[in-house]
Amino acid sequence: MSNEHLSHGIGVHSDLLLILLALSAIILYLYAAVNSSRTYRRWPVTRTLYWFLGTLCALLSIAGPLAHLSHMDFTAHMLGHLLLGMLAPLFIALSAPVTLILRTLPVRLSRRLARILRSLPFRIVSDPYVASLFNIGGLFILYTTDLYARMHHSSILFLFVHLHVFSAGYLFTISVIYIDKPSHQTSFVYRSIAFVITMAAHGILSKYMYANSPEGISAIQAENGVKLMYYGGDAIDICILIIFFTHWFKAVHPRHALPPIKVELYNSIK
Repeated sequence: MSNEHLSHGIGVHSDLLLILLALSAIILYLYAAVNSSRTYRRWPVTRTLYWFLGTLCALLSIAGPLAHLSHMDFTAHMLGHLLLGMLAPLFIALSAPVTLILRTLPVRLSRRLARILRSLPFRIVSDPYVASLFNIGGLFILYTTDLYARMHHSSILFLFVHLHVFSAGYLFTISVIYIDKPSHQTSFVYRSIAFVITMAAHGILSKYMYANSPEGISAIQAENGVKLMYYGGDAIDICILIIFFTHWFKAVHPRHALPPIKVELYNSIK
């Protein structure tokens, strides 16, 4: 991919703006963690660390050297895709941002937000099968059509695609592993089947891309990028599976479960 369209993507000034946004997100999270700890049980330091790592992964994928290189090198693009679409959502999910927000907001606003999270539209989009469709379906559209080539010609399309990649990845992650207590829980079997289907679809897409390079990408770059997508994606999926089956084991054998945070989602706001 030629670098002549880089001006439509993430430039130096945009990098600075994104860095400021990332720093603001970290500062706001720290403020919320400290503030809520004064009223409720102390917020775990590990969750704060997860938020920092998730924000960092997202930032590295959209700003800085890797983001600029991704316009010219498909392997770099795939590394950014793994950071933004899989690793960042996992870390952000582990940081339990919804629980922290509900602990920090005034009671009336917390109740209002809780009602939104309990609403039918949110229950539908947070279903693991619907979330999987948004996640994998978006990737199929991105890499099997001319969308990948077109997004490098339009800054709006470029930002929209990357926003979708993160949002879909986060939505799917929280639909499979419950860190923030959901308003509507599905069974472990139901979620595990959805996860297996998603992994299979991800593998099918990888193999298709290995044999059919996306528009504007050489065969060699496509092969290298797809290998990273395939094996890197599997590594992150394994991490999710470990968390998922750990939760399943603790649900079946409660005596092995660690003491939960006393104030979780919807506590004190019913």
